[in-house]
Amino acid sequence: MIGKTSRIWLLATFLLILALAACGGTTSEPGSSTTDTTAPASTDTPAEQPTDAPVEQPAATERKVATFIWTQEFDTLNPIYTGMWFVSITFDIWNAPAWSFNNKDEPVPVLVTQMPSEANGGITDDGRTITLNLRDDIKWSDGEPITANDFVFTYNMIMDPANIVQSTYPYDSMASVTAADDQTVVLTFDDPFAPWMTLWRYLLPEHVLAPVFEAEGTLDAAEWNLAPTVGAGPYVFAEWESGSFARFVRNENYFNAPPLIDEIFIRFVPDDASQTAALQTGDADLGTFIPYSDVPTLRDAGVNVISVPSGYNEGWFFYFGDNGNPALQDVNVRKAIALAFDREALSQDLLLGLTKPAASLWDNTPYVDPSITPYPFDPEEAKRLLDEAGWVDSNSDGTRDKDGVELILSHGTTIREIRQDTQAVAQQQLAEVGIGLDIQSYDADIFFGGMSDGGPAASGELDIFQWSDGPSVYPDPDHYYWYCSEIPTDEYPDGANWQRLCDETLDGLFALQTTQTDFAERQQTFFEITRYMHDNVIWLGLWQDPDIWALSGRLQNVNMSGASPFYSLAEWDMQN
Repeated sequence: MIGKTSRIWLLATFLLILALAACGGTTSEPGSSTTDTTAPASTDTPAEQPTDAPVEQPAATERKVATFIWTQEFDTLNPIYTGMWFVSITFDIWNAPAWSFNNKDEPVPVLVTQMPSEANGGITDDGRTITLNLRDDIKWSDGEPITANDFVFTYNMIMDPANIVQSTYPYDSMASVTAADDQTVVLTFDDPFAPWMTLWRYLLPEHVLAPVFEAEGTLDAAEWNLAPTVGAGPYVFAEWESGSFARFVRNENYFNAPPLIDEIFIRFVPDDASQTAALQTGDADLGTFIPYSDVPTLRDAGVNVISVPSGYNEGWFFYFGDNGNPALQDVNVRKAIALAFDREALSQDLLLGLTKPAASLWDNTPYVDPSITPYPFDPEEAKRLLDEAGWVDSNSDGTRDKDGVELILSHGTTIREIRQDTQAVAQQQLAEVGIGLDIQSYDADIFFGGMSDGGPAASGELDIFQWSDGPSVYPDPDHYYWYCSEIPTDEYPDGANWQRLCDETLDGLFALQTTQTDFAERQQTFFEITRYMHDNVIWLGLWQDPDIWALSGRLQNVNMSGASPFYSLAEWDMQN
């Protein structure tokens, strides 16, 4: 596309050419001959060749800048310090995984030459040693080679207690990580580790961060955390203006084919309405976490809306800690909650029938017991169960009580409109069976804060907390939130088991599945897990929550994966 300025320049050049032609001048294309054709040349005196005639230049190509809209701003860009989805999906933009996953959720080698397996010798017969063979042409954006030492360094930084990382899992499942040579990484395990493909979704540059760690004794305050100017993806970090935007520009040292788009511009907006407006007006090329209620509006505006299964399901987590409401310790109370909340109507009314209630955290994967169905809406059965559990309205105030404790549960979630609407519906429906719901909502950065940050869910301030969750690293089904060892404590404030649930049966099943390298055996274990969690209402599904993406018509050749949304970003193109 030729911009207005370029068109004016070309018109001026054309007029100048005509003027010169009228005066006997000549013009030429670069590299062409300059024969004067305005008059016959004398046989005695060669025609004078002009030396200052203007040379026509090609119109400047406009840079291709794709604008992405994020409704949550980054907390950090250092992968070892964050669990935020809006950060992790950027890793394929500017970092580099050992492997990624395509739009069929199949692993695709990136830094490795091939996926290790027993057949190719990459995995030993006992499953305890995995060898990664690295490509010999991979390099960081500053031109430094990526070697096995970067893998060893990344592992050491995650495991070193001097770094207050988001979690050491799953890297703590390895006994060691060593560099056999520059292109060979050897992973050893004490026991077979089935979800090994959840490893190495990112890498830290040793040559950049090792000097920081040596000088400071930690990476907690490294400048690279907020400005990772050295990366290894198709783009490289350029700028992050807090509260406004972040920019990633083409990595000129990218080891694969260079990306077709020049820049990825990520704009942070405060809410869903701002995102929808930007997509409607064409001020954005991509958005996500689209409210279901906005889907018809966006489609009417010509925006492409696609659904990508990603293992996520929206649901309620219950607090099982000693200082919580004792009602939640009773499985019959939890069943009553499930029966009193009409989640099918919620899906139809608030979500426009575009999704349906979730039965488990593993819906739409091969790991959920196919006989499981969501609890039906049955308020009368809910009342019966509450009566049986001894929760009755003894003081006629409309809320059930027992042993002087009112059945009023605090419920917290983020300020997303659909979640606040869900709170209002749930509050009304649970009140019909005598359960009070004290609803609260928070900005995402506050709500998802860990115990050391005073996050309300992590700190045990809420009885029920709601968000969309899935396996630790989809498409693998592993999920570490449920281990007793992940319960936050003063000594381990970053534990991810905010539910404070320590169930020996569940703990044992989750530990077992990590050692089962046979798919059928592992699937059966997950059938047990999903049935146990369903029957005991350890987690209550609200709706299946695939990634909803909105794409402008300018974007071309887009392929997205639920596991690695931007795995093919270098191949995307756009019309200006």
